[in-house]
Amino acid sequence: MNHDLLNILSNSNKDIDNQKLMDYLAGKLSEAEKHEVERWMADNDFADEAMEGLEQFSNKKDLTGYVDQLNKELNQYIQQKKQRREKRRIPEQPWTYLAIFLVLALIVLAWFIIKKLQHG
Repeated sequence: MNHDLLNILSNSNKDIDNQKLMDYLAGKLSEAEKHEVERWMADNDFADEAMEGLEQFSNKKDLTGYVDQLNKELNQYIQQKKQRREKRRIPEQPWTYLAIFLVLALIVLAWFIIKKLQHG
């Protein structure tokens, strides 16, 4: 089976092998293994939906193209989201931190001076 098909489910599970999922789609599993995959899908809604969608493809050659397109679009979407997040992020400005520190230090110093003058 084409390894590109495994990308669509690469982050969807930790409990079951992706190759086993693809073998399930191809009908290459024993009855015991089929039941294991079906029990796992019953507990994992995302994987169940993905498998149902993949099972509806009758032509596996078309499936490869669709999976490639989905992976490409998903990567583009993730990159766009990452770029938007980076734009909203406040840039680190060490001069701002230094200015805040100096102002706080001057306030503390002034407080000590005022207290000393009141007692002296």
